[in-house]
Amino acid sequence: MSNKLTTIIILGIAILSFGIGLFFYSSLPQTVASHWNSQGMVDGYMSKFWGTFLTPIILLFMYGIYFIIPKIDPLKNNIASFRKQYNILIALISVFLFYIFILTLAWNLGKEFNMNNFILPAMGVFIFYMGHILKYAKRNWFVGIRTPWTLSSDYVWNRTHKIGGLLFKIIGIITLLGMLVPNYGFYLTIFSIIGSVIFLFVFSYILYQKQNN
Repeated sequence: MSNKLTTIIILGIAILSFGIGLFFYSSLPQTVASHWNSQGMVDGYMSKFWGTFLTPIILLFMYGIYFIIPKIDPLKNNIASFRKQYNILIALISVFLFYIFILTLAWNLGKEFNMNNFILPAMGVFIFYMGHILKYAKRNWFVGIRTPWTLSSDYVWNRTHKIGGLLFKIIGIITLLGMLVPNYGFYLTIFSIIGSVIFLFVFSYILYQKQNN
C-alpha cells in the first residue's frame, strides 16, 4: 500500500467519523453506552460528547502517529524497509476503530444486539493479519514485539517475530472459533494473548542469552 493511498484512507476515515458523529449527535441520548462485558452486554457509559467523538479524535491522532513514527524512530531506515506493511497496519487499525465506532453508534441509536457476535470476527481477522505483518517487521522502537533483547539483536528480533507471527495467526483463528461460544470467546482471546506475550518475552531472553554464550 502506497503512502499516498494510506494517507487518504486514514484521513478519510477520521473525517468521515466526525461527520457521522455530527449527523447523529442530536439523536443520541445524553449518556451513551461505551463498554460491553464478555457476555456482550453494556457495563459502561460516558457522556454524549465523549461517547460520540472520542473515537474520531483517536482516529485523527492515528493520522498524526502515521507520519511521526517513521521520522522519529532511531531505526527509521528499518521502518522504511517494511513501509508497505507499516502502512497496511495503520490503515487496518483505523478501519477496525471505525468499525467499533459504527457499532457503538448503532447500539446507542436503538439497534440493540449482542456485541460479541460482531466484534469477535473483526478481532479475529485483525489479529490474524497482525501475525502476517509481524514477520516483515524489522528492528525498530515502535512496531513489533519490543523486549530488551529483541531491540538489542537483529537475530533475536527476527526469530522472535517469526514465532510471534505464527502465534498471532493461531490466536486470530482461536478468536474466530470463539464465535461458536460467544460467552467465552473473549476469554479465549485474552488468555491466548497473555500466554503468547509471556512466551515471547521468555523466548527472546533465552535466545539472546544463547546468542551471547
